[in-house]
Amino acid sequence: MRHSLDDLLTLMAVLRDTEQGCPWDIKQSWDSIVPHTIEEAYEVADAIERRAFDELPGELGDLLFQVVYYAQFGAEEQRFDFNDIVDTLTAKMLRRHPHVFPDGTLDSRRPPGISAKDVQTQQVNTRWESLKADERAERAQRAPSILDDVPRTLPALSRAAKLSKRVARVGFDWPDAAGVLAKIHEELGEVEEALAAGDLQHAQEEVGDLLFAVTNLARTLGADPEQCLRTTNSKFERRFRYVEHALATAERPLNEASLDEMESHWQAAKAQEQHITS
Repeated sequence: MRHSLDDLLTLMAVLRDTEQGCPWDIKQSWDSIVPHTIEEAYEVADAIERRAFDELPGELGDLLFQVVYYAQFGAEEQRFDFNDIVDTLTAKMLRRHPHVFPDGTLDSRRPPGISAKDVQTQQVNTRWESLKADERAERAQRAPSILDDVPRTLPALSRAAKLSKRVARVGFDWPDAAGVLAKIHEELGEVEEALAAGDLQHAQEEVGDLLFAVTNLARTLGADPEQCLRTTNSKFERRFRYVEHALATAERPLNEASLDEMESHWQAAKAQEQHITS
């Protein structure tokens, strides 16, 4: 027997029932679930990056469960339910894909004979951005800043990228990558000045400015800074595991190895990777 979405919604309702439910689930709130939502999203990303597709249904299920949680909270407070979430999402996607659904309904899909290849990607992207801009304009009537709907709970790198992308749309941006590079050099110089002055607090602030500038460079190059750093994290972990393995093979305890020894193995790991990819 395969369970359905209705089964999942029923399960959540029972878990939250004050008489029959689970004590842990009953005491949860909007705020307490947010960290779990972020964690589950990252676990989905991790499974995809590792191509662990056998794990992916479970991870996607965990992420879906977070949505079901919020739907239950909304239903309990008579704000919205799961059907409202689906309806809002579907309506938005129909509105943002007029090249597929010209009349904004599922029944008005693109006529046979006009394939997806016939629709120019640039036209689609332009239309998508235009529709999102219209939606933001509607929200702006209630919000005084174009930055108000950038979630504060995003990872710092992702939020920095969204903030800079948002202001770039209204012209607050460097003309090219060279301008961003110059800003990076400027911020690095300010970090060095603060360190030379012995002002660690100021140096920490300048490191934040430096990271923000580097985030802008990633955006300018069309890269996701969060993904860039995740890739580097994986590379660092892979190379350090090589260092650990090399030292263990030589029967050298990690805490007794010199920095020069570890650096030598680190360079060997790099050379091995370059050989494989060349």
